[in-house]
Amino acid sequence: MDIFEVIISDHALHDLKKVPFHIFKKLQAWIEGVSYSGLREMRKIPGYHDEPLHGKRIGQRSIRLSKAYRAIYAIKHSGEIEIVMILEINKHAY
Repeated sequence: MDIFEVIISDHALHDLKKVPFHIFKKLQAWIEGVSYSGLREMRKIPGYHDEPLHGKRIGQRSIRLSKAYRAIYAIKHSGEIEIVMILEINKHAY
């Protein structure tokens, strides 16, 4: 069963107020893509670099919104419905 619903956490909404507009638009495009095509198809798009995280973030995944910004999400289970929740958007240091 694929996932088609995205919920943005309050923390992520707060973070979105601080990011450049093009970062907001890329996240919005990803959310719309999940709603239309499903998470499974969106993971195939190389520009997002969807990948599992490790360490204290095990069980979470990230997508690349730019070279510096990532959105971190987790898949939650609520009965039979799986929901993707954006947990935070942060500037990634290199």
